[in-house]
Amino acid sequence: MTATTHPVQPVLSARRRRTVLAVCCLSMFLVGLDTTVVNVGLPAIGRGLDADTRGLEWIVDAYTLALAGLLISSGALADRFGRRRVFQSGLAVFGAASLLCALAPSAGVLVAARALQGVGASMLSPVALAIVVNAMPDPKERARAIGVWASVFGLSMAAGPVTGGALLAWLDWRALFWINTPVIAAALLLSTVFVPESRAPRARRLDLPGQVLLTMALAVVVGVLIEGPRIGWTSPAAWAGYAGAAAATAGFVWVESRRPEPLMDLGLFGRPAFSGAVVGAVAVFVALSVTLLLNTLYLQHTRGWTPLAAGAATLPLALGATVCAPWSGRMTGRAGPRLPLLLAGGFLTVGGLCLVRLTPHTNVLLLLAAYALIGIGFGFANAPITNTAVNGLPPARAGVAGAITSTARQLGSALGIALAGGLVTDTSPTGLAHASRPGWILVAGCGVVLFLVARVSQPKEATTGPASP
Repeated sequence: MTATTHPVQPVLSARRRRTVLAVCCLSMFLVGLDTTVVNVGLPAIGRGLDADTRGLEWIVDAYTLALAGLLISSGALADRFGRRRVFQSGLAVFGAASLLCALAPSAGVLVAARALQGVGASMLSPVALAIVVNAMPDPKERARAIGVWASVFGLSMAAGPVTGGALLAWLDWRALFWINTPVIAAALLLSTVFVPESRAPRARRLDLPGQVLLTMALAVVVGVLIEGPRIGWTSPAAWAGYAGAAAATAGFVWVESRRPEPLMDLGLFGRPAFSGAVVGAVAVFVALSVTLLLNTLYLQHTRGWTPLAAGAATLPLALGATVCAPWSGRMTGRAGPRLPLLLAGGFLTVGGLCLVRLTPHTNVLLLLAAYALIGIGFGFANAPITNTAVNGLPPARAGVAGAITSTARQLGSALGIALAGGLVTDTSPTGLAHASRPGWILVAGCGVVLFLVARVSQPKEATTGPASP
């Protein structure tokens, strides 16, 4: 492909740079919030649309699967056609899909609308970060902006259940989607006025075969996990799913290894630190998603709490994530990723172990303490994982590494929902606490994974520096 040269972007005033950061962080907050805000409303959605646990899992995972599968391609589209243009297109798609979600007459329509939301979200997360980086040429200012970005991302994920609980207390489950409309309208207006257009000096080719195979592999893996309890893990349909996932994965590896500009640079996985960071990103978001789903079902179904009370129970998690995310970023910048990864692994492990003997009458203080520990672990994890992924790479490959770790995070969210849902499908409210115990063992296991990631997180060629989300 012939390189395309674009004029140098004018230097923006400090006030306008802060405004650009605010607009982009607003979009990032929406993406993270919609990953988790629906969790606390799942019982109400199930009653309203007559959906069982598997249907509810699809309502959550349709969004995260579309987001995970399209993140990298959306970044390539923005480099080619203009970042502001793709960003605004993403806002429009996300807003329209939110309206469809709010008006959905059935669970099937809601699943489709949630997938469309994920398509819009995929055009917001990586593109908004590219806009911020382009608008801030000074490395120190850019590092501070990325630190703010990381904090907003962690806060949005953790704040979802609290926000959802408050909306359900005053309105109904459709308000979880109506609330996006004014925010989207404001972001569209502000981006038109304040966000400059920019493109990459050399846009990457779109890798359609790789995109199709990646989406197929992710969808089949998560689909088998969700539907496995219903169809049977050794049924012909399940075996067909295993074969389909293996074939799509093998095809993806074969295609990507032969393309001059692949969707995913598989050569990065030859670096133990990078591979460890990807595994760590999956593990952290598996732990978060398992925690949020099991918390919602346990507190509302088993203990009879209201959605607002169930959402409020995650406040310690949100607080721990919000306080520790920027602290972790500063710690990573000073001394590298190993210490915050060890702290993240320790807190996640202990938090999960606190609930491995969960009963219908477990002390509320123990629940809140466990959620706080998991939130602290989540807060410590994000900055060092991204730092580990991009450390020691040239700038041209660092962007791709960041996009792959973002995809891994969303994959972890989808896997966590599928795994947690599979544990409690068709379980009675009184038996849910016991059925969910393996889920808390899984959360603790994800913490152990971070200990292993910490071992490979400091490659010899690495240099410490500020981490991005």
